[in-house]
Amino acid sequence: MVPSGRGDTAAGADAGRAEEGRPGRRLPPAADEALRILGAALLEDLDGLADRLTVLVLQREPSYAEREMVEELRAACRRNMQRGAQVVADRVPDGVDPEDTSRETGRRRAREGVPLEVVLRAYRLGGRVMWEALLSASRLRFAGRYDEALLDAASFVWRVNDSSSSALVQAYRLEELRMQSHDLGRRHAVLDGLIEGRGGDPAFLRDAASVLGLPEAGAVLCVVAPVDPSGTDPLRAPLEALAPHGVGSAWFVRPRDEVGIVALGHRPPQVVLDALRPCAVGRVGVSPVVDGLGALDTGYRLAHTAARTLAGPGLAVLDERLPEALLADSPELAPRLVRGALGGLLELPPADRDTLLETLEQLLAHGGSPTHAAAALFCHRNTVIYRMRRIEAVTGRSVADPRDRLLLTLGVMAARSERQGA
Repeated sequence: MVPSGRGDTAAGADAGRAEEGRPGRRLPPAADEALRILGAALLEDLDGLADRLTVLVLQREPSYAEREMVEELRAACRRNMQRGAQVVADRVPDGVDPEDTSRETGRRRAREGVPLEVVLRAYRLGGRVMWEALLSASRLRFAGRYDEALLDAASFVWRVNDSSSSALVQAYRLEELRMQSHDLGRRHAVLDGLIEGRGGDPAFLRDAASVLGLPEAGAVLCVVAPVDPSGTDPLRAPLEALAPHGVGSAWFVRPRDEVGIVALGHRPPQVVLDALRPCAVGRVGVSPVVDGLGALDTGYRLAHTAARTLAGPGLAVLDERLPEALLADSPELAPRLVRGALGGLLELPPADRDTLLETLEQLLAHGGSPTHAAAALFCHRNTVIYRMRRIEAVTGRSVADPRDRLLLTLGVMAARSERQGA
């Protein structure tokens, strides 16, 4: 049991405590006298009360013993029983917050990772021990003189216990939020450090691995999903998608992108790619395999480039889109490449231009073969040959020449990217 409010029969003091959410000491005179006398008796037996409560808690909540917290638990029981007895006896020292031990217990248990429901069950046992001790003191020390008065005081005693429990819960949750915020801030700081290239520092790398819960070395994939301007998450539940495969990962939502670090272990990358592909509802880029967390800066840059090769939702693996990645990483060269490769083709009337571009794409896709391109375009082979001659005339490039074919391929990719961007 933990304190609630220092007793005061004055109406003004009662109103002040009510505003603070603490029960005032509005008691019949006989009940008030009983609590003052019996509470004082409890203050004389704090060690006995603490021992009794400690044993009871350990019997009901063995997790305290498993956490090797017996001595600290006993000290907390004594502090809380003392403050509870002081509240009952109206002896809380001036200037002391009657709920200070409740709040301290809540903060401490949150830091120790004891589940809140366990803390509350143990805490409410304290209320039971306090009430039984009050009854026992009345009967054993005062021959039952205050038994009847205690009935009138019961509601106040349990309101005190409820108020104290509420103070504990509030302190526990605030401390939990503070720790979560601290942990999240630390995780983001570690990620930023790795992206900025601090993985070469052995001490930083060890700390990063500890904070992220991932191994320092081994095969790693970096996943980057730029945040859509609409605010829609580009990835849906990637952690849950990887969990059935036993893949360790860490995920971060940042202002401009979502970043994932995936530790492959001995698994092939395809396992991760297959699991993540259904999660991609926006543009998602995946790096090649990099060597450990120390190489995450490289992985992040390559994954970001892979994502930029996409015009719409999907999952882009860098090694599968290297030409597009080259263009995405050199935006200032793309317009020159388009003009240099396609030349006068882009200046033709739109209908004519689009027909020739489509024909050129199919020719390039089929190794320059008019026959296969014609089949893909559902037209006659001679039509494709005629169009190919026009393409070569307006661009000054030959589809049969390997270097020209490379330039034409990159030019078509860049032109398509420009059209999609527009």
